[in-house]
Amino acid sequence: MDRVRLASLLERFGDLTVLVIGDVFLDKYLELDRRLSEVSLETGLEAHQVIQVRCSPGAAGTAMNNLRALGVSVVTLGVIGDDGEGYELKRAVRAIGVGSSLLIECPDWLTPTYTKPMMHEPDGWVHEINRIDIKNRAPLPAEIEDRIIVRLREALPHVHGIVIADQVPEANCGVITERVRGELCAQARNHPGKAFVADSRERIGLFADVILKPNAREAVRAVQPRAHAAERTVVEACGMALAARAHRPVFVTVGEDGILVCDHDHIDRVSTRPASGPIDTVGAGDSVMAGLVSSLCAGASAREAAIVGNLVASVTIRQIGTTGTASPEQVLKAFDAANLTCV
Repeated sequence: MDRVRLASLLERFGDLTVLVIGDVFLDKYLELDRRLSEVSLETGLEAHQVIQVRCSPGAAGTAMNNLRALGVSVVTLGVIGDDGEGYELKRAVRAIGVGSSLLIECPDWLTPTYTKPMMHEPDGWVHEINRIDIKNRAPLPAEIEDRIIVRLREALPHVHGIVIADQVPEANCGVITERVRGELCAQARNHPGKAFVADSRERIGLFADVILKPNAREAVRAVQPRAHAAERTVVEACGMALAARAHRPVFVTVGEDGILVCDHDHIDRVSTRPASGPIDTVGAGDSVMAGLVSSLCAGASAREAAIVGNLVASVTIRQIGTTGTASPEQVLKAFDAANLTCV
C-alpha cells in the first residue's frame, strides 16, 4: 500500500457510520490531593479529598473514541442503569460525538463503572490507588435482550460496519449474551457486505460468520487453552483454527510483531515498526480495532486494514498516561515516518 492509497482510504472514513454494540463502561477518575487528606472522626482512617472528577466512556467506549478521532460517525447500542453513573456515561458518550439514542436504560441494572482514584503526592508523583469496580453479576434480563435485538435489526440498514465489544468475563452478565451473540452471527450471515468484527476477552471462539480480532493469548486460549501463547507456531495454528470456525478472516494482534491475518489456508504477517522511547499500550487493541473496521468499511483488503490498524496503534501507544487516539493526519505522518511505501 502506498501513501496515495492510504490517503484515499482515510478520506472515506468521514462518510462511514459504525455501530458499536456491547459493554460500555464509565471510566470515572477521581483526582486526589494527599496534602488535603483529613482523618475521619468516626473511623480514624484517612479521608481522601477529591479535587477533580473526570468521566469518559471505557471498555467499548475506547473503540468508540478511536473511531470518532478517525472521523467515523458512531452510534452505540448497550445497556446502562437508571442511576447516576448511567447519567454520567450518557453525557460522556455524547461529549465525544457518539449517538446514544440506542442505549437502553434498565432500572434493575448497574451501570458498569471503573472508579479510578488517582493520588497526587506532595512530591508531584501521581499514581492510581485501589480501583473500585461496579459490575453486574446476574444474567441480563430476557426482556432487555429482546430490546437489544430489536434495536440491532433497526440500526443495521443505516450503518456500514459493526464492532462487537464483549468485555464482561462472566457469561451472560454483559450485553453480548449467548442469545445476542447468536443474533449477531445470524445478522452477519444475512449481511455479508457489512463488516461485523468481534473483540471478546473470554469467548472469541464462540463467534461464527464474524471477523475476529483476538490478541495472541485470547486466540490460543480459545483453541488450545493449555498451550503457551508465546510460541509463534502455536499462535499461528490457533489463528487459522479460529478462521476455519468463523468462516471469516481473523486478525491476531501480536504486540510489537504486528498483526497476523489468518484467512482460509493463508497467514499474512503484517509487521509494524518497533516503537522507540516510552510507550503506553493501554487501549492499543481498541485503536487497532478502530483502524481495522474503518478500513474494511472503506473498501480495504485484509492486509491493508491490518496496516492501518498497526499505524493507528503506533500513534496511540506514544500517548503516555492516557488512552490515546489517532487522527487521519497522524496516521499519515506515522506512515511517512515508518517509510512503508513498499509494504
